[in-house]
Amino acid sequence: MNTDRRLLVAVLALALALAAWLVLGGLLFWLALDDAQRASLGTALGPILATHGFLPVLWWLVGAGLAGWLLRRLYESHVAAPSRLAEATQILIGDVAAAELAPQGGAPTRRLTEAVNELARQRRELHADMARQVALASQRIEQQRTRLAALMAELTQSVVVCNLDGRILLYNARARAMFRERSQARTDAAGADLIGLGRSIYAVLDRALVRHALETIEQRLERESATGESPSAQFVTSTPSGRLLRVQMAPVRAVPAEPARYPEGSDPAAGVPAAGVPAPGAAATGAPAAGDPTAGRPTLDGFVLMFDDISAEFDEQSRRDRQLIALTEGSRASLASMQAALDMLDYPDLDAGQRDRFQRVVRDEVAAMSERLRALAEAGSQDLMTRWPLQDMLGADLVSVAAQRIEAALDVRVDATEVDDGLWLKVDSFSLLQALVFLASRLVEEFGVRSLQLRLSRAGQRAHLDLLWSGHPASTETVTGWQIGPMHLGERRSPLSVREVVERHGGELWFERERARHLAFFRFLLPMTAGHAAAAAARMPAAGERPEFYDFDLFQVTDSSRALDDRPLAELTYTVFDTETTGLDPSQGDEIIQIGATRIVNGKLLRGECFDQLVNPRRHIPEASIPIHGITQDMVRGQPTIEQVLPAFHAFARDTVLVGHNAAFDMRFLQLKEEAVGLTFDQPVLDTLLLSAVIHPFQSSHRLEAIAERLGVTVHGRHTAIGDALATAEVFLKLLGLLRQHGIVTLGQARAAAQKSYYARISY
Repeated sequence: MNTDRRLLVAVLALALALAAWLVLGGLLFWLALDDAQRASLGTALGPILATHGFLPVLWWLVGAGLAGWLLRRLYESHVAAPSRLAEATQILIGDVAAAELAPQGGAPTRRLTEAVNELARQRRELHADMARQVALASQRIEQQRTRLAALMAELTQSVVVCNLDGRILLYNARARAMFRERSQARTDAAGADLIGLGRSIYAVLDRALVRHALETIEQRLERESATGESPSAQFVTSTPSGRLLRVQMAPVRAVPAEPARYPEGSDPAAGVPAAGVPAPGAAATGAPAAGDPTAGRPTLDGFVLMFDDISAEFDEQSRRDRQLIALTEGSRASLASMQAALDMLDYPDLDAGQRDRFQRVVRDEVAAMSERLRALAEAGSQDLMTRWPLQDMLGADLVSVAAQRIEAALDVRVDATEVDDGLWLKVDSFSLLQALVFLASRLVEEFGVRSLQLRLSRAGQRAHLDLLWSGHPASTETVTGWQIGPMHLGERRSPLSVREVVERHGGELWFERERARHLAFFRFLLPMTAGHAAAAAARMPAAGERPEFYDFDLFQVTDSSRALDDRPLAELTYTVFDTETTGLDPSQGDEIIQIGATRIVNGKLLRGECFDQLVNPRRHIPEASIPIHGITQDMVRGQPTIEQVLPAFHAFARDTVLVGHNAAFDMRFLQLKEEAVGLTFDQPVLDTLLLSAVIHPFQSSHRLEAIAERLGVTVHGRHTAIGDALATAEVFLKLLGLLRQHGIVTLGQARAAAQKSYYARISY
């Protein structure tokens, strides 16, 4: 007989016993009466009850008490105890190290508890054995990890590895220091770094610039086997603090997954792949199937960025430019003085003193010119435009991309058939493409040109890149205005002008007409390079030649694949935060005095990426609150204000899901400051208090300490913002596994379930 049927039988038996008890009480009452009282029962019931009624009433009260006590025992034994056992078992499922369950309830429940504890003991033993095997297998990987860490630490370059969505998978300390945001207008907030695991590289680099470099790499990958050219790209950018960076981008190639295999006759559930039988589901992953149109095409998992700070180099070049200008201007004056002196020396009637004075002028000016030339030679003067590092690019690629960009942006036809396929150019392709698209947009918008042509040809040691059109001829004044003004296309603007782009290449821009064919064109005179030989010499190792260090799980995460609510909870990036405040009522003037936060990326708590900042509330901290958070008036004196700290915290939490315990309280404080700082915290928010109530509805307390105790989390630094944030993060990681057991696997499901909780009604 199952538990539900036993409970039903017990309730029915109790009901029958109560009924029998009542009947027996009535019978005893009847027997206590004499014949006369029985005969007059209908007419004299009141006096009879007054005399003999206490006995049945007492009897029935005792029966009701016994029935209530038995019902409570039945509820505790058959309803509450199994429910608490189920909740405790869920914790045991999610945490191998959780303590054994305490026996409770009736005998069946106690036997079930013993069985669960026995299974848990067996699982702990199996887990320990697996951990030993994993530790042995991980020794070699740990050696590789150590070597990689040492290599990254010793690199003189700043290195960042990203997936295709621009999420950072790996970076070294030099990169972190390079992109640390510093502002002289405010005190730095602790943890206000611009890069971190799982964060977007587009917080520090222009998205269009990175995409352009990726397009260049993809084109080179497609013909790598035929040409042997390097599948890499270079560009120049700047940091938020104004430093100039040269960036080299290299691809991270997608490696087809090999299906796991199990030995014949083994149990796939054991999870130990070996040579033999393909693992279940292996056909769904791995290399593309035969006939797949993407088979054989180079694919990318991400990209590596290597940064060189060339600010000092640029400053040095600027200094040399000033020296060259000083040489030119000084030499012009010296030559004029020498010419005047020589003209005077031609007069035959000069006396010896005058002739000696003019000769001394020539000697002095020659000596001054020699000194200027010596100083310039010592400085190692170079070409003026070497301050802008240019990249080697096949001219046909540049023309092809330019044609695609113009057609996509302006909806016009572009002919790109007259191209010398063997020309290699040395260009900044990003700015040059901007110039071509801008000039084309002027022709389309101002003269209604609907057909354009791009032409590339060799002209001695330079190349001619022409943008041709037929129809309305532009005037020289109009063309000059296009060249000297800032470039723009719609709402997108560039600080560069077309003329500055041309000067960056050390080239020239001409406006010419072919009257015979009624054509006009812009001609860019661009530098060429040896190209093919240089590319072959700099070729990077093939994918199979590179050492393997890690499996980066974040390579599998793509932000563009699904809406955020449909994303699995395990794939999301979280900022777990907490605040300490002067009081509990933000609408009545209470202020934040500390913000602490940490990050969870790919299911891992990143203790090294934390935000911990005291805040000057610009008001008195009540004495009654100091024993709770431990923050005194002296501690916040001189600290940045909330208007200075909140933008740094907003940047730290960008593109993440916010997590807090009783998050409605903290979010209310943040939201009241949004208008003052001009920022909005519009990320999704998850609350560990609400999630705990969803998972453990029968528990009496959902305070952070109570949840941590249930889940086996040790709390350190309670009632400090960073301490509570770290404790909340560990609790949240435990809750993720329990949510999965309840079928809650996506962000949308978690938010919907939390809003159904009773505690979701709390507002501040």
